Amino acid sequence: MKALVLFSGGIDSTTALGLAIQKYGKDQVIALSVSYGQKHDKEIKAAIAVAQYYGVEHLFLDLRKIFQYSNCSLLQQSTEDIPEESYAEQISKTNGDKPVSTYVPFRNGLFLSSAASIALSKDCEVIYYGAHADDSAGFAYPDCSPVFNQAMNEAIWEGSGHQLKIEAPFVNVSKAEVVRIGLELGVPYKLTWSCYEGGEKPCGKCGTCIDRAAAFQANHMEDPALR
Repeated sequence: MKALVLFSGGIDSTTALGLAIQKYGKDQVIALSVSYGQKHDKEIKAAIAVAQYYGVEHLFLDLRKIFQYSNCSLLQQSTEDIPEESYAEQISKTNGDKPVSTYVPFRNGLFLSSAASIALSKDCEVIYYGAHADDSAGFAYPDCSPVFNQAMNEAIWEGSGHQLKIEAPFVNVSKAEVVRIGLELGVPYKLTWSCYEGGEKPCGKCGTCIDRAAAFQANHMEDPALR
């Protein structure tokens, strides 16, 4: 069986890649990285480094034009600043009934649909992606939820003629648990990038930096990327 992994170069997708390689072997795994108009290319560079580390086939897809009408704070054309606060603080301001400002409109839906077409063309039978429970909490990223995952899985299974399914191995666990799994797998976290800013070093202030630091602290270790 061959697997295609949606691969950003961050902690979650890199751990998903490590899981897929452990299960199927690197020669049966393809990594797919997507440009969506993000403000920097640090995560793409990280994805290239990790893919080279594992020695897997690495594909690229440019979907920037689809998001050109969005004012999401992660995108190049946005007039909004990236929040310098935790996701919990952001959720408290939305009352938990709408996405946070760093939610890119239906991004995972679009990524999975595009990945399905590529996966079928490359004779893959499964798509891995790294959605985890912390991201879907409080409706912050609704396209990371178990309900969304199930719906997309059913759609892709039916739309592919029962040839292709989705695996979201972390959809019911925390980011700290993702890191625990990755540490057991020997995932090269030193090569990954999570920060929403594109500086020389992670800003340490955006939601994903705060989330990442807490996940490593929960595992009683320093983030390898900061050493």
